[in-house]
Amino acid sequence: MGNCFSGGGHGKFAVGGTSSGPDAHGRNEAVDNFFKSRGSNGLFYQIELSLSASNLRDRDVLSKSDPIAVVYIKGENGSLQELGRTEVVLNSLNPKWITKIKVTYCFETVQTLLFRVYDVDTESHGPEVKTLKLDDQQYLGECTCQLSQIVTDPKRFWTSDLLSIAESSEATRHEKLGQLTVYAEVELVSKTTAELIFRCSDLENKDFFSKSDPFLVISKYVMSGATIPICRTEVLKNNLKPEWKPIFINISQVGSKDSPLLIECFNFNSNGKHDLLGKTQKSLAELEKLSSSQQGDNLSIPITIGKDHQIKVLKSQLFVEKYSESVHHTFLDYLTGGCELNFMVAIDFTASNGNPRLPDSLHYIDYSGRPNAYQKAIQEVGSVLQFYDHDKQFPAWGFGARPIDGPVSHCFNLNGSYGNNATVAGIQGIMTAYEQALSNVSLAGPTLFGHVITSAARIASESMAANEHKYFVLLIITDGVITDLQETMDALVKASDLPLSILIVGVGGADFKEMEILDADKGEKLQSSTGRVASRDIVQFVPFREVQGGEMSVVQSLLAELPSQFLTYMRNNGIQPKTKPPTP
Repeated sequence: MGNCFSGGGHGKFAVGGTSSGPDAHGRNEAVDNFFKSRGSNGLFYQIELSLSASNLRDRDVLSKSDPIAVVYIKGENGSLQELGRTEVVLNSLNPKWITKIKVTYCFETVQTLLFRVYDVDTESHGPEVKTLKLDDQQYLGECTCQLSQIVTDPKRFWTSDLLSIAESSEATRHEKLGQLTVYAEVELVSKTTAELIFRCSDLENKDFFSKSDPFLVISKYVMSGATIPICRTEVLKNNLKPEWKPIFINISQVGSKDSPLLIECFNFNSNGKHDLLGKTQKSLAELEKLSSSQQGDNLSIPITIGKDHQIKVLKSQLFVEKYSESVHHTFLDYLTGGCELNFMVAIDFTASNGNPRLPDSLHYIDYSGRPNAYQKAIQEVGSVLQFYDHDKQFPAWGFGARPIDGPVSHCFNLNGSYGNNATVAGIQGIMTAYEQALSNVSLAGPTLFGHVITSAARIASESMAANEHKYFVLLIITDGVITDLQETMDALVKASDLPLSILIVGVGGADFKEMEILDADKGEKLQSSTGRVASRDIVQFVPFREVQGGEMSVVQSLLAELPSQFLTYMRNNGIQPKTKPPTP
């Protein structure tokens, strides 16, 4: 399933549910371990926040606003750390967002949440909301609360007026900006996921010059009787007998197989006023029976005759072409079974970093103890991943430098050795080798990734051939735009079949747009020069300057996709978690 939908083209994308690997956006044990390493060992739960708004300001001239909500958590020093963004809803002043925002609720901690709503500029529309520059969007308002206010409410609903930034700080209210409502629920994790393929027949035609453009919205009921949308199919144009792509719903998303679900079929309209084509109420258990019987269920619509409210049963029918359940193992299942995450690092030694002896260099070593961007990235990511590498022997390379009396090398061992002996002992070993290398090489260029990716892929390939239960994570830290983009893409496509993920941190002020091409978050898989398409996304890119406001944000941003990439590899290759023998 997709992660967002919006106006224009991507108002027609699928949203919500789960991916075929339900752990994709769930709890990240690696990040949790990072919290614990910082002393947070108290009572905590994963909470899912569902957001909706009403009576927003209309900032568009010829249409309504296209709102998105962004959620932050405030640090003790007042700094803001982004927790997540909803999708963009097209032409709506009363949006009900489907994308859930996840936050770890810590019983012993005061957690202040800030909610901001923006109207997304039409030119910014695209299928990936995390790339939107919020400064370029129109601000609609904000509100703030403590997470405990929401979770302690008997119905777990919290509603607040939206304020402007000035009003929020002055605690005064002048202009009505609308309201935001938040619903919270504890995330329950089930390993069972249902895959469903829906189709409809004999839908009503609501368009004058073409056929209806139908899509489904599936919602669950909460204690108050209200409904919360959990997923939406893609829009199929000009189709009165649509069959949508598969959707995946984790059993825990809906409570149980017997929990009632509201299934609504709409005709898509670009103005945001979607026509209801019909609806029905079924549980997953009932949908399973529909699939096995190969019978349809008649849709209905509410009608009003005089003062009477009635239900009109339609000729239109909903069919479940496929219903299947499968158990998807979690990231933690594999780690518990003894699977290792092996950490590797590659550091950019190109001349654009500046003279390491000068304080304005990205490689400047401040012996007072303040780490530079390279050291900070190594420490932050390594401090998480080292716990999952049993021997803590980490391959470490440099690239883009000229070793003493040698040509420029685009992959040299950071420890000064030659051949395949690139390992150092522990995170401190990486830090020491890095500092020594700055004294033993001359910064040069250009910036090439292909060689270090190939070296990492060789190690992963050898491990796979030996049937080792290992997965490799290469951290590349760079300050510049790569000059071997196609060669890098070729290496990444080839590596996508291996137990390997690549984390890229961009430091300094360079334009990193090409890195976003490598990070295939917009749904477009990488393609090699021969036309081969990557079997999965293995890259996560984060510009350091955009996430260095909070102590933990670099780690969280980098590792956000690692569990889903890991699980996709295991699933694609039919690898099951090993049963760890009991400790004697």
